[in-house]
Amino acid sequence: MFIEKGAGRFLSSRVRDIRPSGIRAFFDLNAAGGDTIALGVGEPDFVTPEKVREACIQALREGQTKYTSNAGLMELREEISAYFSGSFALSYDPEHEMIVTVGSSEAVDLALRAVIDPGDEVLIPAPSYIAYEPITHLHGGKIIEVVATAEEQFKLTPQALQVAITPYSKVLMINYPCNPTGTVMTEQDWLPITELIIKHNLVVVSDEVYAELTYGRKHVSIASLPGMKERTIVISGFSKAFAMTGWRVGYACGPRELIASMLKIHQYTAMCAPTIAQIAALESLRHGLDAKDEMMASYNERRKLFVAGLNAIGLACHEPEGAFYAFPSITSTGMSSEQFALRMLKEAKVAVVPGHVFGSGGEGFIRCSYAASLVDLEKALERMGRFMRVMQPV
Repeated sequence: MFIEKGAGRFLSSRVRDIRPSGIRAFFDLNAAGGDTIALGVGEPDFVTPEKVREACIQALREGQTKYTSNAGLMELREEISAYFSGSFALSYDPEHEMIVTVGSSEAVDLALRAVIDPGDEVLIPAPSYIAYEPITHLHGGKIIEVVATAEEQFKLTPQALQVAITPYSKVLMINYPCNPTGTVMTEQDWLPITELIIKHNLVVVSDEVYAELTYGRKHVSIASLPGMKERTIVISGFSKAFAMTGWRVGYACGPRELIASMLKIHQYTAMCAPTIAQIAALESLRHGLDAKDEMMASYNERRKLFVAGLNAIGLACHEPEGAFYAFPSITSTGMSSEQFALRMLKEAKVAVVPGHVFGSGGEGFIRCSYAASLVDLEKALERMGRFMRVMQPV
């Protein structure tokens, strides 16, 4: 019997099987370059608004550096509850139906850990955010991809979901507005989906971290539809719409029993989200909504310019209605998405993410973040256009 040498022999097989993040891989390649325009990592180019930063500084001066409740500052939970009620027609008890987490990423991890038993099937529309599959794998779940096609603008359809459901299906993991496609689901899109969810007694984990970033229509949370609140964990946070990526504050809202189970895990791992970051998040909700709206308007301007530019240079792109990503097709080049992204980085000095890292249906596309300045977006389009004119398929 072969015995592996070195520290690697101690690794869990589940951890060993996980692939490194494809997004971070291209981020690291870009970091090693010079005059590269980064359209890879999904991070706002805005600095956290000054009022929010000042609230944090004042909290430090006052010595507010101790633990909060495991579930988070009650003031923050109350403000989130009021914000959800006014913005998304959802009412949650801040004491028993909400938990503040270390970013929305921890909330996803807690939610899946709280509901998955080994062998349970987790249905994940694809293309989708790359973290859902490895987190599911770590907790013993079986990943079932539900392919969302470009012909349907990457929306989850009842037909695709019905085909994927088996007697072992337990969780539907969704993310709308979607990373990487920018797809938004309407109430009409959701209603036939909710019928299947209820019929097959699925629990829903809904990552809505881009809920504020929708263009031309208002975000509809699946939890707001009949019969869904009692079976849905809604996840969001402050990273994207509030330009607070490094602060690491997210939250989850849902049925009392599920939130209590998530809290049990959270108190033994993270303990609580950072205190001063929670104070900053509270300030964002109390006095930062105007700044959020201004950033949103800027993203919309960039979205129009960038998507039109992609189509003009021969990279066909559907109109993203949410988040801050464009997901153009590169099939006309004859290259794989990874080949295209590597050549784009090397020859045009524009960093994008190959679509295949987002799962089934992602091959043949690239993800471009337009959360960059208009100057950089225009420069990126110029470089990408020049690349498209001179490159030869490999």
